[in-house]
Amino acid sequence: FSVNAAMLVVARFVAGLPHGAFFGTATLIAKTLAEEGKEAQAVSVMVTGQTVANMLGVPAGTLMAEFLSWRLAFGILAAWAAMTIVLASAWIPYVAPIKDAGIAGQFKFLTRRGPWVILAAVFTGNAGVFCWWSYISPWLQKTGGWSSSLVPMLMMLAGFGMVIGGLLGGRLTDHWRHAGAAAIGQSISCLGLLLVLITPGNQPMTAVLTFWIAIGLFFTSAPQQLLMTEAGQGGGELIAGAAVQVAFNFGNAIGSIVGGAMLTTFSMNYRYTGLGGMPLALLAVGLLAFYSWRCETDTDAIHRLRETKVD
Repeated sequence: FSVNAAMLVVARFVAGLPHGAFFGTATLIAKTLAEEGKEAQAVSVMVTGQTVANMLGVPAGTLMAEFLSWRLAFGILAAWAAMTIVLASAWIPYVAPIKDAGIAGQFKFLTRRGPWVILAAVFTGNAGVFCWWSYISPWLQKTGGWSSSLVPMLMMLAGFGMVIGGLLGGRLTDHWRHAGAAAIGQSISCLGLLLVLITPGNQPMTAVLTFWIAIGLFFTSAPQQLLMTEAGQGGGELIAGAAVQVAFNFGNAIGSIVGGAMLTTFSMNYRYTGLGGMPLALLAVGLLAFYSWRCETDTDAIHRLRETKVD
């Protein structure tokens, strides 16, 4: 119902407010309800909902806005959101509340080094990818030679890559170090950004890179969400889960700025968005490797020792 651009921007801001709260809560619910040893896979399936939305919803909304009305697209989203509230209330079983640690206690986990390393990795990794992703449509058209009418189909390909990446990341995380799995996902993205920079622009290569980087982008989702939820144990789980989304979205914003600066510097050559993003993605790999080496080795084994009496 927006009557001008300012009202539309305000509505967009309000619509974005629940984002962090939703993913923080949904991660905790998925982890709690999962079978033992399959927590990351449960979180990855939850995140897959977002990837399927990218694969189907984004192209559908784009086509609807182009041929019918952008207002109709938002109206359908509003109705869909209302239905989601009903389904969540009806289908999600009871989950015991987390420990009431008070306002200060919820943020206590941020006094440790580890959570900040994870958040820095989320921020730099997403900033790196979004240097390129923010300009993917003109990159596909000007570098890859795709027509604008085919861009929604390529977004479906990207969405499919996100689904694959999310499921693979969840499965690996359940069998290995969480930070190590996240580092592999960031490495996939880093390699993709390097290829964006150094490979010639053509339709097959740009399609492959769109799919490849999308895999890396969501490969990291489950391990990073779990890392933060576990870091916040003791009352800060929801804040920790929401903090991942804060870092994610902040990285998106900064990545867009860095990508724009690359375009300005290199005469609007969209391949150079990869140059801006690759060092940031590489820094994320280093941060996750550091966390796995120095922080993830603390298994709290001393707290799980049992007293044994010998006669």
